[in-house]
Amino acid sequence: MEQKKFDLNSLIGFLLIGGILIWMLYINKPTEEEIQAEKAKTEAAAKKEAQASKTTEEVTLAQATTDSMTVKGDSLAFEQLKNKLGSFAYSETLPSATEGTTVLENDVLYLEVSNKGGYITEALLKKFTKYDSVPVYLIKDGTASLNLQFASENRTLNSQELYFEPTLSKNGEDQVLSMKLKTSENGFIEYRYTLHPGEYMMDFSINSQGLDGIINTSQPMYLDWQLKGYRHAKSISYENRYSRLTYEYDDEKHSKLSPSGEDDELEKDVTWMNFRQHFFSSMLLTDTPFKEVKLTSVDLVKDEEVDTTFTKQYGAKMLLEPKNGALSYDMNMYYGPSDYQIFKKYGRNLDEAMPLGWGIFGVINKYIIIPLFGFLSDFLPAGIAIIVLTILIKLLLSPVQYKQYLAQAKMKVLKPELDEIKEKYKGNSLKIQQETMKLQNSAGASPLKGCLPALLQIPVFYALFTFFPSAFDLRQKSFLWADDLSSYDTIAELPFHIPFYGDHVSLFPILASIAIFVYMMMTMGQNMQQQQQPGMPNMKFLMYLSPLFMLVFFNNYASGLSLYYFVSNLITIGIMLVIKNFIIDEDKVHAKIQVKKATPKKQNKFQRKMAEMMEQAEQQKKVGKR
Repeated sequence: MEQKKFDLNSLIGFLLIGGILIWMLYINKPTEEEIQAEKAKTEAAAKKEAQASKTTEEVTLAQATTDSMTVKGDSLAFEQLKNKLGSFAYSETLPSATEGTTVLENDVLYLEVSNKGGYITEALLKKFTKYDSVPVYLIKDGTASLNLQFASENRTLNSQELYFEPTLSKNGEDQVLSMKLKTSENGFIEYRYTLHPGEYMMDFSINSQGLDGIINTSQPMYLDWQLKGYRHAKSISYENRYSRLTYEYDDEKHSKLSPSGEDDELEKDVTWMNFRQHFFSSMLLTDTPFKEVKLTSVDLVKDEEVDTTFTKQYGAKMLLEPKNGALSYDMNMYYGPSDYQIFKKYGRNLDEAMPLGWGIFGVINKYIIIPLFGFLSDFLPAGIAIIVLTILIKLLLSPVQYKQYLAQAKMKVLKPELDEIKEKYKGNSLKIQQETMKLQNSAGASPLKGCLPALLQIPVFYALFTFFPSAFDLRQKSFLWADDLSSYDTIAELPFHIPFYGDHVSLFPILASIAIFVYMMMTMGQNMQQQQQPGMPNMKFLMYLSPLFMLVFFNNYASGLSLYYFVSNLITIGIMLVIKNFIIDEDKVHAKIQVKKATPKKQNKFQRKMAEMMEQAEQQKKVGKR
C-alpha cells in the first residue's frame, strides 16, 4: 500500500486563492455614503409599508362609516316619503321609479306610456303625415296628461306625480300593458291598456286592489284628462274652425263646446268625449257613465297670421264613483282619424262626433252622401269622384229644377199683364198686390211655385256644405292644381294678408263665383226687369252678394267644396239651357195660361182668407179717405 505525502504546491495554490478573495472583498467594500444611502432606503420602505397599512385601516373604517350613514339616510328619506305619500311611498322605492317609458305598438299606432303617472306621453299615427310631411303626433312633449286625484291617509295625492310599475305581456295577438301604482306587492291602483292589431281603439281600465283603509272612498275622486291639440293642416283658421270638444251625456244626448274663445260645461252621466282636432280625434269612452264631468275648451289661435303650433286646450275632469271601496272602470281610448266609416264601425253613436249637420242635413249625409261618395272614391280619384257625385245629385234634383224654371217661365209670360195692372192701379200698392195675386192664381203661376223647388234643394246643398270639410277621404288627395282637396288651393301667394281673404289666391273659388254669377243672371235677370215689389228682396243685390261671398270666404275653405260648387253651377246652367231651348215652349205655356185664366178656379182656404183680408184692407182704406 502506497503512503500519502504532503504536497507543497497545493498549499501554495490555496494560499494564493485565499489572498485574491480577501483583496477582492477589500476593494469592493461600500463607502460611508453608500452605507447611509442604503440605510435611508431601508427606512423609507419601512415607513411606506407602515403608512399603507394605516391607510387601509382608515379606508375600511371610512367605508364602514359611509355605509352606516347611507342606511341612516335611506331610512330618513323613506320616512320623509311616508310623511308625504303615506303607503304609496312604497312605489318610490321600486326599480321602476324612474322617468322610463314602455312602448305599445301595432301597425297603425305607436304609443309610449310613462312610468311617472302611468299615462300616454306620446301617440303617433303611423299612416299619416301633416301638410309639411311631418308625422302626425296627437300627443308629444308633454301635451297631454291623465291624473287620478284621490284622498289617502289624510292627504290628497295625484297619480301623475307618482311612479307606476310597468308589466308588458301578450294575450294572443293583443299587447297588454299593466301599470301599477303600488302600496305593497298586493296593494295597488292599476291602469291597464290593451292594444289590438290594426286598431285605433284600445281597451283601458282603472282598478284598485288591497287598498282598504288606504284610499278614502268617502272623499271625491277625480280623473283629470288634459290635451293640447297640435296643428296639422295648412290653414290654421280653417282647421281650428272644425276643432272642438264633442261629447255624449244623459242617455245618448250629444252636445259640443264652442270652437272659439273659452267655453266650459258641467254635464251629468257622460259616456264619451272627443277632443277633435279636425281630421284627428282623441277620445275617452266609458262603460260606466261618469256621474259628473267638467268639460273645458280654450282656443289657442289668437291670430291666424301667426304660425301657431296648437289649436285648442281641452280638459275633462271626471268624478269617479268607487264600488265596494274599490275603483272599477272599464273604458276605451281612441287615437286616430276623424273618419265617419271608422266611427260607425265601433258603434256607440261615435258618428255624432262628426260635424255632419243636425236633423235632416245629418240624415242626408249619413245615408246618402257618405255611402255614395265612399262607393265612388273606391275606384275613382277623389277629384273625379266629386265631379261624378255632383252630376248624380244634379240629375236627382233635375225634376225639382224643372218645376222651378217652369214657374219662372210662367211669370215671364205674365209680365205684360202684370205691367198693365201696375199701370192701372198706380199709387195703390194694396190693389196692385191683390190683382196680381188674382191673376197669378187664375193662371196657375206664382213666385212661390218657383221658390218652393229651390227650398227643397237647400237641405242637400247644406248637407254637402257640411260634408266636404269633414270628409277624411279628401285629405291630402290632389286634383289638377290643388295639392290637397281638404285644404285651399293656391295659384298665387300674396306679400300681405287681407282680412277674411288671406295671403293667397285660390282658383276654384274664383271659378265657382263666376259660375254662380252667370246662373243668377239667368234666373234673376228677368225678375230684375220688373219693378221691385214692396217687401220683396232686392234681387240685384243678391245677384252680386252671393258670388262675392263665395270669392272671399271660400278662399280658405277646402278646395273640394269649391270644386263641387263650380261643377254644380255649371251643370245647373246646362240644365237650364236645355230646359229653355228644348223642353219648355213659351208660346205653349202662354196658351195654357190663357185656358186656365178662362176656367173658374176654386180657391183654397188660405187663398180665400188672403183675399178677404185684402178686401177688408181695401174697404178700410176707402173709408179712411172719406
